[in-house]
Amino acid sequence: MSTTTSTTPAGAEETEPYTVALAPGVRAFVQPDGGWCLNNAGIVTGGGRTALIDTAATERRARLLREAAVRDGAPLPTAIVNTHHHGDHTYGNCVFPEATIIGHADCREQTLAVGFQLHGIWPCVDYGDVTITPPQVTYTDALTLHLGDTEMRLIHPGPAHTVGDTIAWLPEQGVVFTGDLVFNGGTPFLMMGSLSGSLRSLEILRGLDAETVVPGHGPVTGPGVYDVLERYFRWLQEYARTEHAAGRTPLEAARAADLGEFATLRESERLVANLHRAYAELDGLPLASPLDLPAVLGDMQTMNGGRPMACHA
Repeated sequence: MSTTTSTTPAGAEETEPYTVALAPGVRAFVQPDGGWCLNNAGIVTGGGRTALIDTAATERRARLLREAAVRDGAPLPTAIVNTHHHGDHTYGNCVFPEATIIGHADCREQTLAVGFQLHGIWPCVDYGDVTITPPQVTYTDALTLHLGDTEMRLIHPGPAHTVGDTIAWLPEQGVVFTGDLVFNGGTPFLMMGSLSGSLRSLEILRGLDAETVVPGHGPVTGPGVYDVLERYFRWLQEYARTEHAAGRTPLEAARAADLGEFATLRESERLVANLHRAYAELDGLPLASPLDLPAVLGDMQTMNGGRPMACHA
């Protein structure tokens, strides 16, 4: 893989995006350090067309993605695949009025339902002139896009990170864009999804046998990242079972947890949200049942030393 770093404004170098060439016509748009709202996107060009996989959390960052997409004479994107509804992956849709937005049916529903949710969580971020722009084309199980000879298979794994996740798989190139089914170097986040569903999504991802994995957050990696995630999910499953049976709250359990090998993962405050989700499943609630969002966010802030979670978008 080769990398190309974009020009960065003074003082913003640590979180400015760069692109990674993965295969002919396929690039990843990576936003370090991959923390809150610093997601990755994909740029796929073929047959005289360009498609994006996700956008960004702010107008400024989406415009950097737009510039990267057309670098070296590539055509403007006419299609965008949203891997799920969260604003860091969808707010920037509006910067691409030429594009048709594609996503799972539940991604469209949730995009409209939550609206400017990031504004409520991080009100001090300069999001720019953002308009909520949901998918206009939806699917339920699978859908295939063709850009010339390039085939992009969209696969819904069921509830996992959210209810409306999409995997974007390029079989000829051996590249998979996972959205937030995969965090590389960061703590997974299951508040709006499912623990058991996340384990199932790893089975689907492994079955693709991709050589290159573009996570929703963090550096481009390989399939070994699935092993780390599976160990985390299985540890979480067992720990939640023990703490739930002992009658401890998710916050009490999170405060007492020995993270072991997972202590180096960023955004460790997500553990308490993941425990809320695991407890809901232990209580027999349907997968991805809505949680008490203010309560969970409040627990996360408590786990973060009483401070709001840091967003650098």
